[in-house]
Amino acid sequence: MQQRTILIAVPTASLVVGLIALRAQTPAQPNQADQKSQPRAVLVELFTSEGCLSCPPADALLRGIDGKRTDYGQLIVGISEHVTYWNQVGWSDPFSAPAYTERQNTYGARLGLDSVYTPQMVINGEEQIVDSDSASLLRALQKEEHRPQLDIHIASASISGNMLMVDFSVDGNVPGQGVDIFAVLAEDVTSSNVLRGENSGRTLSHVSVARSMTRVASFKTAAEQSVHIPVAKSVMTRPSQGRHLVLFAQTTGLGRVLGVDIKTL
Repeated sequence: MQQRTILIAVPTASLVVGLIALRAQTPAQPNQADQKSQPRAVLVELFTSEGCLSCPPADALLRGIDGKRTDYGQLIVGISEHVTYWNQVGWSDPFSAPAYTERQNTYGARLGLDSVYTPQMVINGEEQIVDSDSASLLRALQKEEHRPQLDIHIASASISGNMLMVDFSVDGNVPGQGVDIFAVLAEDVTSSNVLRGENSGRTLSHVSVARSMTRVASFKTAAEQSVHIPVAKSVMTRPSQGRHLVLFAQTTGLGRVLGVDIKTL
């Protein structure tokens, strides 16, 4: 699939914040009243690259909405997924991985795109937008508010050596085709001094950067499970300003995301 880039304007994070009245939120430590009833959440995946000139504004936009809650009660859970196809034009993005390129290509085919591009946002696996289009982002968030969700709950999560151990449950009406459960180990904040390529000479900052994404289970009914997920040594030995786990349920074939939970590690 051919890749292309779409140039976007100045960051519109302030406009988005104004439109959907985002409020500060600390999702990883819910109070006791929230323990049994997880808040509604929406997954916003940003496909980006440090080699792409138009991507830093998209990174800034994700910083503006990640971890916030809308007036509709939705917790916005962002994931920054760095693709590899920009690595051939001067700068090899240290956070890029083929898995994110493959995931974006699968979305592109399912959503009927002529080609994939950066920066791109995909909301709950269902709708893709150019991230500077704040009106489309608002409409996508509003649509997701009224759609059924599963209750995904991370009971515990910890890292020992190069192994991520997770206990979780899935409650609610699982659709007939079943759901895949994905676990994403993400760094809270990262940055790079870019030496070459379109962003040469810039220091780029990112939030919620995916460092591993693993399909850990597939369910056709509500269930509980414990999983051990290997994590690359290179990820674990890299200095980090904090990590968190994002766990989400998605209908098979990278369909609709039906539930999301997040936990600090």
